[in-house]
Amino acid sequence: MSWFRALKVTTRSGLTVERKRLEPLIALRGAAGLAIVIAVSLSLFGPAVAAGSAFGAYQAAIATFQRSWRPRPELALASGASLGISTFLGYLTGSHLVFFLPLLALWTYLAGLAWAAGPTIGIMASSNVAMMLVTITLPTTIAEAAGHAAMMVFGGLVQAALVILFPVRRWGAHRDALADALAAEADYARRLRHDSVAAFDPEPLMLARNAAALTPRQARTRPAQLHGARGVAERIRPVLASLADPAVGVPEEGPERDRVRELLAATGALLDAAARAIRHGSPVRVPPDAVAAFRSPDTGAILSGPPQRAATRLGSLLRDVLETAGGVRPSDDTVADLTPRGSAPDPAPQSPAGLDLHTRTDEPAPAPIAKPLRRPSIFALLPVAVRAIRREARPGSPVLRHANRVAAVAVAGYLIGDALPYGHGYWAPMSAVMVMRPDFSQTYSRAVARFGGTLVGVTLATAILQVAHPGTYLSALFAVVCAALMYLLMRTGQLAAQCCVAMYVVFLLGMGGQEWSQTVPERVVLTLVGGVLAMLSYALYPAWETPRLRTHLADWLAALGEYAAAVVAHYASPAGKSCPDVREALLKARDAHIAWEQAAARAKTEPVRHRGLSNAAADDAAHALHHIGRVVMLMEAHLPERGATPVPAADALADALRDATRDGAQAIRERRIPRWKPVREALDAWDGEGVPDRVVRRGAGLFLETLEELSDALDTDVPPMTRESTDQR
Repeated sequence: MSWFRALKVTTRSGLTVERKRLEPLIALRGAAGLAIVIAVSLSLFGPAVAAGSAFGAYQAAIATFQRSWRPRPELALASGASLGISTFLGYLTGSHLVFFLPLLALWTYLAGLAWAAGPTIGIMASSNVAMMLVTITLPTTIAEAAGHAAMMVFGGLVQAALVILFPVRRWGAHRDALADALAAEADYARRLRHDSVAAFDPEPLMLARNAAALTPRQARTRPAQLHGARGVAERIRPVLASLADPAVGVPEEGPERDRVRELLAATGALLDAAARAIRHGSPVRVPPDAVAAFRSPDTGAILSGPPQRAATRLGSLLRDVLETAGGVRPSDDTVADLTPRGSAPDPAPQSPAGLDLHTRTDEPAPAPIAKPLRRPSIFALLPVAVRAIRREARPGSPVLRHANRVAAVAVAGYLIGDALPYGHGYWAPMSAVMVMRPDFSQTYSRAVARFGGTLVGVTLATAILQVAHPGTYLSALFAVVCAALMYLLMRTGQLAAQCCVAMYVVFLLGMGGQEWSQTVPERVVLTLVGGVLAMLSYALYPAWETPRLRTHLADWLAALGEYAAAVVAHYASPAGKSCPDVREALLKARDAHIAWEQAAARAKTEPVRHRGLSNAAADDAAHALHHIGRVVMLMEAHLPERGATPVPAADALADALRDATRDGAQAIRERRIPRWKPVREALDAWDGEGVPDRVVRRGAGLFLETLEELSDALDTDVPPMTRESTDQR
């Protein structure tokens, strides 16, 4: 993508206002907390302290809006306390440039590294630096600076108290994450009706897993509807794929395929009903037609073998989901038995090994309540963040380069703003710190949105000040209204949010006694200076994702190889359905998949040419790896029961898959075409043994086919990708 097109795309993204679900009650609660802090500060200490403390309450409320699974009161307290400390330290050195610049560089550098611990912490740290640059100009003595810091902490306390006293959808984010996962699987079931090998995006399941990690206090108060459903949803996905895929399921056309389409449609309706119940905390409204589809006696007469077993297992899992979602009792006749009529009992394990190793068809026990994943408390979070930062403190890390950029830009912006004859030079570094992000597209789009929003917001605020001439209390009221609008519209896009922020700051400083003529003109110019510095810094010292695409692709391939090897190895040593090593490998493969998706999305907007991996080759390679993951998922759905006859050849295949994918990942990193000779040799040896098998051997053949597709996709990039001359196909 050229620079002109990249700037066009990022500009359009920054100026876009999206239609999002608004949350007026949460916005009203944040504005109420801000109003309480301003009123207390005005009555006790005066306008200057009120302006400083308002920044603390304002920032604490923004922290509670971040996409985080941590309790909201903790976020508000952490935001208020960290801003108070930053402001006090900034004031102690603010009058001495030789001391303040090193502090500013250190603080912004640490704020840049904080992105390693997650976007929520990164946003809070960056905002603290930006607010510090403004608030250190308000107090005049050390005692007043300490009072400002204390009032900022008080602002965080007020916002935390309001979150506790007036909870609005207290578990709303967790409910939405679980409901989105179930809705994604419902959509997947419907798409499988028309495309038997449809792809599935694992991100909703990963978000639901992240939401399931709870602090000890959260674990004690978690609603019953959030227990267990995620684990059942994880088990539904491979069963859906195995029911629809013609490789191990029914033919592409015919009465069996029609029956499977009916079951998939009913599955989508039942999962949607469970998702709605969990999202709104209401009883499940079970669709009678969907239940009737599963209880129809036609299923047992039409389906047989693996498809019938998959349908039976699917009905049992759906019953567990509906019971967990709430409002449906196990004895409820509506869903007491979603097992398709006419199902045969589960036969004994077949011999020879691997002939029909499918899921059990007998009624499973009710799904156990999932033990919540542990999330560190706020006091135990610091060591976790330090470890995350240490992992990113390496050459070439995007987070480390971001920390270097933001520290240099903050110091340069402060010096430029101080040298210009406008006064209030802190606007330039503040604007730069607020817009800078570790990736290109967000930095540039936010810079454009901040300048456009500042221009509109300052113009509106200036017009109001000139017409109304508000005093201290009316300016405070205007500031609270602007903050409420910002809380309400912050998810609709950066343009609307930055417009409200600009108006809020102008009214707040006006409440502190500063005339609009002292802040408005220079703020527009210095905001432009800060935005230009941020954009130039990324252009001169970038952290492009495009050159790292090969590394992400190799990591994804290696993770899928470990996942495939873990699944295949269990056919050689059957251990039942509980396989922690398979689960761990699956999670690592999902992490690598999401990392690839994010990197590929960022690379598409970057103004750089590919280096050894074109867009077409990247898309084809990702398509091949999607198929590899699907094949592994199908085999996981048919893991043998404990005590089944082992398949000795599967052990050699597992080793071959592990070694070949590791070597293939290294070849991709080194811009060579990966080869799959060990896998081919393992399959040839398997065929020589003459082991009759309908599941494992078919899956192994699909492995090799998809691996060859990956090599073909990368073969389009010669040069600089090259084949090894010793292994030509």
